[in-house]
Amino acid sequence: MKKILTKENFYRFLDWLIKMIGYSLILIITSLLFKHTLYIDKDWFGLWSFLAAIIIYLLNKTVKPILFKLTIPITGITLGLFYPFINLIILKLVSIILGDHFEIYGIIYAVCASILISILNIIMDNFLDKLLRKEHKHES
Repeated sequence: MKKILTKENFYRFLDWLIKMIGYSLILIITSLLFKHTLYIDKDWFGLWSFLAAIIIYLLNKTVKPILFKLTIPITGITLGLFYPFINLIILKLVSIILGDHFEIYGIIYAVCASILISILNIIMDNFLDKLLRKEHKHES
């Protein structure tokens, strides 16, 4: 019988959970900085941002690779400047899924918010990778 709850699976889940909480915080910070562009329902602010983070994660794993492959020519012609628009499309899809609880208005500031989210994601991913790698070394 295969063991489901192993240390490796626990660390994967912990990594995923920390990333979802981090993405939620990034969305909250971005919505506070760009109040007229990115709106998250204030009644259950944390819940809606966490749910949006999960949906973004799922769309990044499924839809984003397809969008990236479809837009390679445009991204190449613009020397990579089109890539934030792919993130904007993902955010718009989340807006459609969550309806009134998560909305994006306008395009210029939404692209700026998308770039900020991308930068913060890169920083958070690098930080978590270093933290988890350091933790894994201590166990070995």
